[in-house]
Amino acid sequence: MFELVTAGGWLMAPIILCSIIAFAIIAERLWTLRTKRVIPRRLVAQVWDQAKEKKLDVERMQELRAGSPLGRILAAGLMNRNASRDIMKESIEDTGRHVVHELERYINTLGTIAAISPLLGLLGTVIGMIKVFSAITTQGVGNPGALAGGISEALITTAAGMAVAIPTLMFYRYFRGKVSMLVIRMEQQALRMVEVLHGQRVQTGVLGE
Repeated sequence: MFELVTAGGWLMAPIILCSIIAFAIIAERLWTLRTKRVIPRRLVAQVWDQAKEKKLDVERMQELRAGSPLGRILAAGLMNRNASRDIMKESIEDTGRHVVHELERYINTLGTIAAISPLLGLLGTVIGMIKVFSAITTQGVGNPGALAGGISEALITTAAGMAVAIPTLMFYRYFRGKVSMLVIRMEQQALRMVEVLHGQRVQTGVLGE
């Protein structure tokens, strides 16, 4: 393995660095974007029960906000539950933009690595072929050993760049789709809470009259 790295030349160093960064991001995002962590089950039902029982004090709101990304969005709406429906939705949307930004953290970096890794491999190919033609110019084609170094460098860096780029691109696409799915589900649950709270307020107002 070490012989392959050294045969690939100095461009193997940035390719390996890209692979390490990509692996770290993939592991971190797989842990962070778990559905049960982002959208805990029955969270909206629990919040609704607490709202009916008037147990949503400051401490519970802080726990809700810190518990999950969906909790942050719900807490933003609940902080304005006595305001109009439009204000509730606006606060939810504003917090939702921040939550989405956090969910998408490092994903663009993953896309950048997927884009530059094959280019680094291509650059290694070009450098290797330059060495091959330089060897041909100085020693001719009768010495295969003189050509082998440049050819191996060209092939190894190309293979290494593609080996990093392919899985990185796959995970980049996967995470983009996962974030989009999570955002849609959080939006649906937040709007459901708004409708329920707003409907309760309207019903209470009608009964009060």
